[in-house]
Amino acid sequence: MKDKYRDLFKLIVKSYYDENFEETVEQILSEHKLDREEFCKIISSLCGTNITYSSNFMEELKKAIKSYNKDEKIINKVTNCSQECRDGDKTLCEKSCPFDAIFIHKEKNHPFIDKDKCTDCGFCVDACPNGSIMDTVQFLPLANILKSDSPVIAIVAPAITGQFGDNVTMEQLRTSFKKIGFTDMIEVAFFADMLTLKEAVEFDSHVKDKKDLVITSCCCPMWVGMLRRKYNNLVKHVSPSVSPMTAGGRVLKKLNPECKVVFIGPCIAKKAEAKEKDIIGDIDFVLTFTETKDIFDALNIDPSKIEGDASTEYASKGGRLYARTGGVSIAVGEAVEKMFPEKKELFKSVQANGVKECKELLSRAEKGEISANFIEGMGCIGGCVGGPKVLIPKEKGRDKIDAFAENSEIKVSIDSKCMDKILELLDINSLEDFKNVEKIELLERRF
Repeated sequence: MKDKYRDLFKLIVKSYYDENFEETVEQILSEHKLDREEFCKIISSLCGTNITYSSNFMEELKKAIKSYNKDEKIINKVTNCSQECRDGDKTLCEKSCPFDAIFIHKEKNHPFIDKDKCTDCGFCVDACPNGSIMDTVQFLPLANILKSDSPVIAIVAPAITGQFGDNVTMEQLRTSFKKIGFTDMIEVAFFADMLTLKEAVEFDSHVKDKKDLVITSCCCPMWVGMLRRKYNNLVKHVSPSVSPMTAGGRVLKKLNPECKVVFIGPCIAKKAEAKEKDIIGDIDFVLTFTETKDIFDALNIDPSKIEGDASTEYASKGGRLYARTGGVSIAVGEAVEKMFPEKKELFKSVQANGVKECKELLSRAEKGEISANFIEGMGCIGGCVGGPKVLIPKEKGRDKIDAFAENSEIKVSIDSKCMDKILELLDINSLEDFKNVEKIELLERRF
């Protein structure tokens, strides 16, 4: 069923660019044998909206696409199911939810999502074997902007390396995104580098001996959500940093307030992060790797056969390693060693990946049972390379990331001349400035 959704999405994208969208959707609706109400939910979700079936469905759908609402739910149940996936006393979607937001409705006897508990993390979408739960695909509302003269920047997650072909380069991906209508493409690894500097300074300020503790808040929305909802007494130890994705949106919009910023990554939860109240507006749209691959296919774009659009080297080894478990710890640890060598021996990190490990690690941290002073957590096993919307196995993804990072001209972000220039534009001119609340407000959020 999920493959059918992808085929359907490709057809919708092609029709939107060929300007026969209405005719194509009406033909799809007339030919399909599924329940009309359920199928309209599927179509609506693939178009980035939450429009339900009505006699005026087509007009309401077109209107919703053009007036995209960033505040709508990302995760929606689009069809009922037989619960054939039940494993013991729970269905797979129930078991996958880190926040116990899914349960069996007593009267209707099918899985129900409690919207008050749901964080839109998307674990259930990946767990559901028959496609009964979907995340909205935000490309059609974005397509309208890509066709205009507005500057639109694609910022790509570090995990993108190797996803679109073994030998596809960042330069070829940049050209591919430009063919869709993007103005440019930038590695999120660069903004991860910026946060590496910030968290290294925080480590130096807050960790004086082995009893002190820093919990990184970079990268993973599930990790942050778990800390805020279930381990609130640990929040005082959390670095008040935005994610590299959000930093990218904020910095780019600071430098050019007219631009739109689109995050491309392996994670459904990033769609939810982008609409959180203190972040909404920093990132305009989020697309996953699988959605991007389907868009490329629909528009006959093959990155491996395209001449690359070169740029100067600007992201470091450390920022690129954020894509996998342990990457943040390596990046911050190496930055601490270079920037504050007297703290080198004091830095001791521990990582967890996957919901189960994250819960276990945070529970131990609550009890004071860990010996580390820098804690990193990733909701997906393997880190972002193991995300629900990757295109290659996580083991291969990790190998690709490690090789790409190791070949980086810049090893530690403190040595990046490009970083110096951008920080200067943000009025951050020294390590001391990272301690200035007003100067680093762009890189912070309060938990």
